[in-house]
Amino acid sequence: MSTIQEETKPAAFTQTEFREQLRELPPSAKLVAKVLETDAPLSQGQLAEASLLPDRTVRYALNRLEECELVDSRYSFNDARKQVYFLTN
Repeated sequence: MSTIQEETKPAAFTQTEFREQLRELPPSAKLVAKVLETDAPLSQGQLAEASLLPDRTVRYALNRLEECELVDSRYSFNDARKQVYFLTN
């Protein structure tokens, strides 16, 4: 008899854990996280516009935030071709 194991999402970080993880990241990732803290969910283009960072820098920042599981993404309800990003805490 086989059992199906559901993939579970990790528990959200406490505010202290979130800040500790963020402290180790580059300034661009901190800025992107701050923008997402006030206006989320946002697409990569919207993040670039709001943060005044180049698209490439925003992509790097999002990758670093995703590696630390501080940011998650989903497809946009308005445009399924785009991903939108939001903080996990």
